[in-house]
Amino acid sequence: MNASQLTRLTPLPAPPLREYYSRVLAYIAIAATIAAGTYVQHFGYDILWMVPYALLYPHLAHHISLRFKRNHPQKTTLALLLIDALHCGAALALLSFSVVPSLVCLLILAFSSLVIGGLRHLALALLIALFSTVLSAALIEFEFTPNTPAIVALVSIAFATLYICITAYFVHQQGLRLTQVRSDIKREQEKAARLARNLAKYLSPQVWESIFSGKKSVRLETQRKKLTVFFSDIKGFTELSEELEAETLTDLLNSYLNEMSKICLKYGGTIDKFIGDSVMVFFGDPASRGAKKDAVAAVSMAIAMRKHMKVLRQQWRAQGITKPLEIRMGLNTGYCTVGNFGADTRMDYTIIGRDVNLASRLESAAEAGEILISHETYSLIKDLIMCRDKGQIAVKGFTRPVQIYQVVDFRRDLGATSSYVEHELPGFSMYLDTNGIQNFDKERVIQALQQAAEKLRDKVIM
Repeated sequence: MNASQLTRLTPLPAPPLREYYSRVLAYIAIAATIAAGTYVQHFGYDILWMVPYALLYPHLAHHISLRFKRNHPQKTTLALLLIDALHCGAALALLSFSVVPSLVCLLILAFSSLVIGGLRHLALALLIALFSTVLSAALIEFEFTPNTPAIVALVSIAFATLYICITAYFVHQQGLRLTQVRSDIKREQEKAARLARNLAKYLSPQVWESIFSGKKSVRLETQRKKLTVFFSDIKGFTELSEELEAETLTDLLNSYLNEMSKICLKYGGTIDKFIGDSVMVFFGDPASRGAKKDAVAAVSMAIAMRKHMKVLRQQWRAQGITKPLEIRMGLNTGYCTVGNFGADTRMDYTIIGRDVNLASRLESAAEAGEILISHETYSLIKDLIMCRDKGQIAVKGFTRPVQIYQVVDFRRDLGATSSYVEHELPGFSMYLDTNGIQNFDKERVIQALQQAAEKLRDKVIM
């Protein structure tokens, strides 16, 4: 939200105007005091020239300061306050240190300093006033007359009270308007935050964060990076779409994409796009942990997705969808062109390149529940993940056969130390991942298994 929008929300009077009106009132109070003292012949006619000077100076200072306030508002305000302090010190000497007018001058100066800048400005103004008083007393001849006539005291106090009340009213009104502006800004910020959260759903969180943090500029630009690219789709989804109602199919697809997105974000992948039941993800941009860790994270995500499909199949079976759905996945690692593509008015943050096409071809060549990877990806993950050599295949768009591998599982989960157990028979489906069960849920899982075993034993006896 820019300054013009804030002005439209709640117009706030410029501080120079408040300072201008306050300064005019302050100098009017001094002029009235001098006029009253001259009238009763307390000061004499020697300082009567101060009356027109006090009435004209605030207007002159305001017009001169307008030239400097735009570029240096704080310095200009401080400079005017220091000049006021010099005037105050000189006035004390010219007023012959008459007690009431002198105290009124100091009170007005102190009040103005506190309103403008606080205690620091007050201390500086009083110091300048003291210096001006000493200098003026040394340069001019004056009679020390501390006594103050009643009428002079009354005029001084009345005009000083008027100045303080009106200035306090200005400050109060400005405080109310400032509170209103802050409230409006807060509402606008909340509105902007809601819009940003809604827009963020159309972008990958990593891309959204890099744009809003200023790390990436929103313009047509690309760069070359080494990425691991992932493609997946649901085997048999087209046939299923012909059997299900549109609403049921939509719920199934949204639940599937929602679960897959959670897994993707868990492993740090950047979701490029959803194309029907297909998912395109890449690792290594906007942030990269290195080619090896990016590749391991990508394949780990693929394994997690394959395992989670067992949970989703159980949920779909409970909804009456008995067709066994499996996903097939393909991954490849290589240099891709990544960045903003499109037009100045409509951009898409995506990747293109030969290695992107290869990942898509591997996904198309995979069987149901299979994860196929290229040799480049295999060379980065082979020490952590067991893979099976599937030889070479001819890939459309590539002149030479491509060496591919089938992902089996993490090496740590193979053999007797496997972290999961799975069985699927007619009327029975179980998938148990011991790594995904929290300690406080362990007893509940054991009870559920014991109840299922007891029911099965009773059924067999009967």
